[in-house]
Amino acid sequence: MSAVMITRKITRKWEKLPGKNTFCCDGRVMMARQKGVFYLTLFLIVGTCSLFFAFECPYLAVHLSPAIPVFAIVLFLFVMAMLLRTSFSDPGVLPRALPEEATFIEMEIEAANGNVPAGQRPPPRIRNVQINNQIVKLKYCYTCKIFRPPRASHCSICDNCVDRFDHHCPWVGNCVGKRNYRYFYLFTLSLSLLTIYIFAFDIVHVVLRSVDSGFVSTLKETPGTVLEVVVCFFTLWSVVGLTGFHTYLISLNQTTNEDIKGSWSGKNRVQNPYSHKNIIKNCCEVLCGPPYPSVLDRRGFAPEDLTTAVPSTTTTTTTTAPTAANRSSNPVPQTTKTTAPLIPNEHTPDEEVKPVVALTERPQTPKEETPPSKAPTPSKATTPSKATTPSKATTPTKSTTPISSTEASTDVMLPGEPKELSQKL
Repeated sequence: MSAVMITRKITRKWEKLPGKNTFCCDGRVMMARQKGVFYLTLFLIVGTCSLFFAFECPYLAVHLSPAIPVFAIVLFLFVMAMLLRTSFSDPGVLPRALPEEATFIEMEIEAANGNVPAGQRPPPRIRNVQINNQIVKLKYCYTCKIFRPPRASHCSICDNCVDRFDHHCPWVGNCVGKRNYRYFYLFTLSLSLLTIYIFAFDIVHVVLRSVDSGFVSTLKETPGTVLEVVVCFFTLWSVVGLTGFHTYLISLNQTTNEDIKGSWSGKNRVQNPYSHKNIIKNCCEVLCGPPYPSVLDRRGFAPEDLTTAVPSTTTTTTTTAPTAANRSSNPVPQTTKTTAPLIPNEHTPDEEVKPVVALTERPQTPKEETPPSKAPTPSKATTPSKATTPSKATTPTKSTTPISSTEASTDVMLPGEPKELSQKL
């Protein structure tokens, strides 16, 4: 007996996840499908820093300090690390409900709401939970078939529910949520510092060269510096403004989604149950808290695509002449055929042949002419030795020994039978 391993193609869970995300590196990298603006972000950062390292850093390292390009390299690497960490990570996507779970939730909702009359709008699917002595509503997602946790929302671009959803940022090519918000904030903060740093030393570089050769000749000699100043000038306001806005949100422990909707302000006048009423505590919770694990298990194996082992046996059949020793020591196994029909209400071929065989093998026995009188019981049948004598044929004798059915059918004489028929029998 030998075991044959049948290995199927291993399917990871990320290959079957719903939504509009793309995965790379066997599920390790998770991004949105719209990545064009993300590539533009990479091009602007890498291109601007490359021009700075090529034109300004050699001159500034000689005339001012060699620490200027070193600090610029460290800041550039930190910006790229935070950008890739934000773009390639799971923002906190919540798994959708399984069909069984969705059915159970639907039954709970119907039981709670009761039968809604025809023509009336069903009540909203919400649940109320209490957080810090305040009622918070949990909304039902009709796409994911779940009640979203507090502060979660459904992203229409990625088509997923994201825990502590802040916003979908096309510049990083991903949603910003619970698991990557701190990296997004550090990216905007470090990018603001890098933009200010490059813009400031571009101005210093132009001023130092203008002292020796004039302002116009300096611009002609360093066209890369002019391009850097233009890019940094238009980028500086948006990046610095975005960093200031998120600093304000972190101090209040709010999200961009909650601020736009006015969840904790405006006409509702509801206090934020997640705020600690302290700026330092709010900043520490958002930026210094423990990292949150992903609940998707993207690299897990799909349950139906596991490697299975199927045992197979190889048998060799040899034909030998049957002998008495072989018949006694190795009896031939008998095979049984299944007579159940493969299709309902259909007979198998064996069932159709059986009645014909039974008719052909049935022994032919002569029909006996029985008079209308009562037939004698087998106990009154005569023995074969006494039935052959003609003188005692008319008087049947009682038999004390049981006889077989074949003997009774051939030697029994009935009262009133003709003598010639009894002798023939």
